Amino acid sequence: MSQTRRVLSAQIAHETNTFSIVPTTLDDYRKRLFLLGAEIAPALGATRMEIAGHLAAAKRYGWTLVQPIAASATPSGKVTADCWAELQRLVYEACETGPLDGVILALHGAMVTENDDDAEGALLEGLRKRLGETIPIAVTLDLHANVTERMGRLADIMLPYRTYPHIDQYETALRAANLLQSAMDGKIRPKVVHLQGPLLDGCNHGRTQGGVMSDLLARAADMEAQTPGLLSVDVCAGFSRSDIAEVGPSVQVTYDASHNAAETAARQAAAALYEEIYRRRAEVTVATHDLPTATRLAAEAAADVADTRPFVISDYSDNPGSGAYGDGVRLLEALLKANVKGVLLGVLGDPEAAARCHAAGLGASLDVVVGAKRDPASYGPPLTLAGRVAALSDGAFVCEGPMNAGQPMTLGPSALLEVNGISIALSTNTLQTYDQEMFRILGAEPARFRVVAVKSAHHFRAAFGPMAKEVILADSGGLATNDYTTLTYRRVRRPIWPLDEMPLD
Repeated sequence: MSQTRRVLSAQIAHETNTFSIVPTTLDDYRKRLFLLGAEIAPALGATRMEIAGHLAAAKRYGWTLVQPIAASATPSGKVTADCWAELQRLVYEACETGPLDGVILALHGAMVTENDDDAEGALLEGLRKRLGETIPIAVTLDLHANVTERMGRLADIMLPYRTYPHIDQYETALRAANLLQSAMDGKIRPKVVHLQGPLLDGCNHGRTQGGVMSDLLARAADMEAQTPGLLSVDVCAGFSRSDIAEVGPSVQVTYDASHNAAETAARQAAAALYEEIYRRRAEVTVATHDLPTATRLAAEAAADVADTRPFVISDYSDNPGSGAYGDGVRLLEALLKANVKGVLLGVLGDPEAAARCHAAGLGASLDVVVGAKRDPASYGPPLTLAGRVAALSDGAFVCEGPMNAGQPMTLGPSALLEVNGISIALSTNTLQTYDQEMFRILGAEPARFRVVAVKSAHHFRAAFGPMAKEVILADSGGLATNDYTTLTYRRVRRPIWPLDEMPLD
C-alpha cells in the first residue's frame, strides 16, 4: 500500500438555467442533497455516486479523506451570491485543516452564480491560491458541462461522464482517483487540453444510445488506447440553456506532460474530435413532437388492447433536470381535453397543490389549482381541477436506479390526485422524474398504466425505457425547449450555431 495521503474530497453540483427566474439558494440544496463532514460517508458510501467512488479509492489507496461537503441542487436559476459564498467557504476552510496531497472534486461544470458565470473555474482558482500549483487536482464533470478555459487550465485531471442517462458517476470517479494516485506517486504529470468552438448545441444532446455522441466516444476511446501519453480523451455535450460566453460542446484531453509529444498529440486529438462535432452538429436521433401530435399518439396507445405496455411521454421542455420549472400543465391539459384514460403524470412540483391535498385528506374530493405558478406569464395559466386524493406520502424514497442507485432523496409532502382517468403525482420539492420510486411511494406502479408522462428529457430512459412499448418527446412550451429562438441570448459568443448561420466546413 502507498503512503497515507490526505486528499480533499467534495461535491458541489448545479446545472444553471440562466433563463429561469427562480434563484437557487442554500435551501434548494438542502431539499435535494446537502451533507457536511461526518454525515457524508454513511449517507453516500453505498450509492453509485461519485462520492462513493472517492470513498472506495480511499480504501484502496489508504487515503485519509478530508470531506467538508457533498451538495447538489435541482437545476434552476442562478445560484445566489450568499449560497455560493457559503459553499466555497466550506471547501476553502477544509484546506486549512492541514497539508493536502491531492484534491478530487465532483462538480457539474455548468454552474452560474449571481456574481460569476464560471463558478467551477472560480472554485478551482480559489483552491489554487490556497494550495499552490503543485498539488494535483482531479475533477469529474457532468457530460453536459460547459467547460471553460479557466477550468481546463486550473485542473490537472478532468473527466466527464460517458453515459447519458448518467449511470457511470461511480466509475468516472474511480478513473479520476486512479489518475490522481498516479500523479501523487509521481508516475504521471497530468495536464488538460480544452477546446471549444462556435457551437451552442450539438453532439445529439449528449445521447449515448447511438448517433453522434456514441461515435465520438468510440473514436475518443480509440485515440486514448492508441496514443502514448493520452490519459483520458473526453467529450462534453454542453448545456445550451445557459446564456454565458463559454457555453456549448467541448473536448477535454487529459495527458501526461512528462511524456514526449503528449501535448501535441492531445491538441491534435481535441481538434479532430471537435471537427467531427462541428461537421455533424445538426444530427439528432430522437424527434420531438408538438402537443397535438403527442396527444394523438397517446390516445392511440391507450386504446391499443394488443400491447398494454406503457406508452411513455417525455415532457422534456418542462424538465426540472434542465432547469425548467417542472410545474407546467399544458401536456396535462391536452390529455384531459382528449379524454385519454389510464395516464400517470408527474412528478409535478407544486407545493401549494400538494399541501391542499394533504389538508383535504386521503380519499377526499376537492377542487385544486394545479401548476404554472412560478412564472405563469411565460407558460400559464394554471388549471383548476376537480379530483380525488388517491394517495399521500411524506415524499421520502431511495433511488432504485440505474441512475443514482442507492441515493436517499425526498419529494417532500406529496400526493396522487386522480382527475378523469389521469393520476397526477404532486410534490413539494421539484425533482426530475428519473426513478420509478418517485411514483411508487404514492402507490402508483408505472407498469400498470397505459400512458406514463414524465417531467424528464432523457434520464428517465434508464428506469422507464425497458418497460415502455414506445417513448416519445413532447414540447409543451417549457423553459427547456430545444427551440432556441424562444430564448433571448445576450452573453453567448457570436457567431454561434444555431443562432447564426455557420458554414459546413
